[in-house]
Amino acid sequence: MYDIVRLVDPLHKRVLDYRQSSLTGTPDVCYHYWENNRICDNCISIRAYQENKSFVKMEKSREEVLLVTAIPIDNADRPAVLELLKNATDTMLVGNGDYNQGEIFSRFIKELNDAAVRDPLTTLYNRRFVDERLPVDIINALLKHKPLSVCFIDLDNFKSINDLYGHKAGDSTIKEAGEVIARNISHEDVWAARYGGDEFLLCLRGVEEDQAHAIAECIQREIEQMPLSQAVKGGPLSISFGIETMKDVPVTAEELIRRADEKMYKAKKEKSSDI
Repeated sequence: MYDIVRLVDPLHKRVLDYRQSSLTGTPDVCYHYWENNRICDNCISIRAYQENKSFVKMEKSREEVLLVTAIPIDNADRPAVLELLKNATDTMLVGNGDYNQGEIFSRFIKELNDAAVRDPLTTLYNRRFVDERLPVDIINALLKHKPLSVCFIDLDNFKSINDLYGHKAGDSTIKEAGEVIARNISHEDVWAARYGGDEFLLCLRGVEEDQAHAIAECIQREIEQMPLSQAVKGGPLSISFGIETMKDVPVTAEELIRRADEKMYKAKKEKSSDI
């Protein structure tokens, strides 16, 4: 029924081997199968592991369309998910069109997977992506002995925009701020997400704290120059940010975010007291 059946560790992104009633890791990286050398943004295996239920998605490899099913394995001695891959290139029907032409359907699959992990307003990643990807990036940083910085950003005076101009103007401001952030994190080892409301989170892999501050300060300067900022009651639009860097000492994703969030609120409070 399936073309490929494999066990994977969703946290370490390794294919597992089952021998003598135990699971052992192999050198094979699970996402290398897709030949793009990057972790899948919409990784349903980590979702299956975290939520303890099965998930299904479509993915494209070379010229093939595959239906991927991820099933969590209970009572295993390590994180484990069963992945079932079925080649559906000639059997998958979605609407009308010649899927063998490839380009249109590839774009459809990408948009379908993006919808699960992207914020529709800013097109940055969403809170789900943070919850699923940050723990994986932490493990990779520890294994490679590289720093990982988390930057928590909050827009100042944002409530004034909603109060004075309405939620449409507020959405426009959030979108523009997201565009500024995206322009400043073009490096492949850095990603950003809209964490909620007017809050954003940056994950900077391999980036020391001073480098993270430089990136955040560039974002801050550009946001302060946004045209709408001059009309905001109480002063120009700006951001407050807090940065927490992990290096060699394990820290959970929740703790990293909490520490960065606390530093952000401290910065916001100090800014308010200076006015």
